[in-house]
Amino acid sequence: MNVLRTFDIITQLLEKYPKSDALAIKRNGKWEKFSTEEYKNMTDTFSYGLLALGFTKGDKIVTISNNRPEWNFIDMGMSQVGVVHVPVYPNIGEVEYEHILRHSDAKMVLVSSVAYYEKLAPLVKAAGISEFYTIDQVPNAANWDKILKLGVANQNPDKLEEIKNSIHEDDLMSIIYTSGTTGRSKGVMLSHRNFISNVHGTTNLLPIDHTHRFLSFLPLCHVLERMVNYLIQYKGASVYYAESIDTIGDNLREVHPHGFTSVPRVIEKLYDKLILKGKELKGVKKSLFFWAVDLGLKYELNRANGSFYEMQRSIADKLIYSKWREALGGNIRVIISGGAALQERLARVFNGAGIPIMEGYGLTETSPVISVNQEHYPYMKFGTVGPVLENVQVKIADDGEILMKGPNLMLGYYKAKTLTNEVIDDDGWFHTGDIGVLLEHNILKITDRKKEIFKLSTGKYVAPQIIENLFKESSFIEQIMVVGEGEKYAAAIICPAFHFLHGWCHKHGIKFRDNMDLIQRPEVIDRFQQEVDTINKGLGNHRQIKKFELTCADWTPETGELSPTLKVKRKFLKEKYRVKLDRLYGYTEESGLLGLPDNPAPAEDGVD
Repeated sequence: MNVLRTFDIITQLLEKYPKSDALAIKRNGKWEKFSTEEYKNMTDTFSYGLLALGFTKGDKIVTISNNRPEWNFIDMGMSQVGVVHVPVYPNIGEVEYEHILRHSDAKMVLVSSVAYYEKLAPLVKAAGISEFYTIDQVPNAANWDKILKLGVANQNPDKLEEIKNSIHEDDLMSIIYTSGTTGRSKGVMLSHRNFISNVHGTTNLLPIDHTHRFLSFLPLCHVLERMVNYLIQYKGASVYYAESIDTIGDNLREVHPHGFTSVPRVIEKLYDKLILKGKELKGVKKSLFFWAVDLGLKYELNRANGSFYEMQRSIADKLIYSKWREALGGNIRVIISGGAALQERLARVFNGAGIPIMEGYGLTETSPVISVNQEHYPYMKFGTVGPVLENVQVKIADDGEILMKGPNLMLGYYKAKTLTNEVIDDDGWFHTGDIGVLLEHNILKITDRKKEIFKLSTGKYVAPQIIENLFKESSFIEQIMVVGEGEKYAAAIICPAFHFLHGWCHKHGIKFRDNMDLIQRPEVIDRFQQEVDTINKGLGNHRQIKKFELTCADWTPETGELSPTLKVKRKFLKEKYRVKLDRLYGYTEESGLLGLPDNPAPAEDGVD
């Protein structure tokens, strides 16, 4: 059939790929599976319930939920009656929730659990929204069972079919709020065509079919996970939802999936865990392990390293890489990476180990994929985000900015025509805000964010993302923000990888009271200086980090330093660490002292 709207995917599933585990989730220690028919019935029942409550085309519903099959019943149930889905991250601040609830004109809020209910209840009331439901049973809260019961009592297949037929592929289907790292979040308006064109543009690139299983753990409110969720179902594969981000390892070994979507930070942590396991080995086993790691880090596509290298890799595969694959469930055919730049060394080592990573690029405004590395040479190139999709156009502006056109380009920002006109020019080109170049085979390479490139007082330009990715290769560094706008030199605020650092201190007999005490220890500062000096050797003089400050706490989305997609929120960090930044450039009397208390964090400034 011709899939034009998101809910057409369910019809195709029934016709071509009916199965007992279309969707699944582990609850109370047991995997709960939903058949294709149950998926269809639950979706229709929710649609009937919304119609019984008086919802009509264009009405908005906000959801805050973890990944679960019910998310699909609700999402598809809304879309097939023209109700607009506004999915929101669970880990944003109150100010941002208040903004979205009011700005979106939501008529209903639906949350998954008691934690979200308690967090949102006063905000929903203040926003004047009367329809507030939970999916889990929560004392004194209206449950979504009420909507389903209304649906059962008010079934009208002819009416539903009539409404579905009236929905056009260019109709508004969802609003996703995103702000990058500054300002109040903007509501990105996306249509059925936006998502489905992206599904069509990537379906032949993904080595997954109806016989396979996909594990999902990134938030479904994130545009990449959501599009891939549609893509996997379009291809007829089963979708298994992980219990939580903390259970991914166990769930991989239980489900034996053939793929999953990730952000680079998760892949970095996966690599770090493998390295830690290797360091626990002894003697010959340890030597073989790190021989295999070094081999993987030198991996080149198209057998470019020659037959002797490939023979060595074959041995490493039998002895080491096969165990890595087993740790991921044994069946992985693809890991989709997006949301931020993936370190090139990780793309090399995992692909070299027979764990294919397809790194792509896009934005919420582009639904999201603009380009993606494909499965085989020459359409995969390390250090790039792969060829531009066939149904997308890209050109590079005179100043290096990446511009795009295509059926996946958003309808615009909700209630913000001026902002829309700022990013979509008169000729219809969307200005991404990213800097890049087009290579052979229409492969796109991202070099930095246009707004984040800064100029030193010497006149030299610094692209911070490239430098930050190099420094994050260090086991000692969890996160880093490079600064220096208008200054004589580049400097950095470094968030240590505390788990690794604690182990290093224990090994070297360094005692400390807490993390505040830890980052002031001369031995620790010297060790970080060694890391900085080593990495600086590979950088041009103006790009080298001349000074740094350490933080005493992790950076997380919950505490505001990172966006929900784990991007560094520069505006927030510059305010929070204003004292440290001043010391880096000698603007305070305490200049040169490490570990002094930082400024209180400002209110959250939006989500990405």
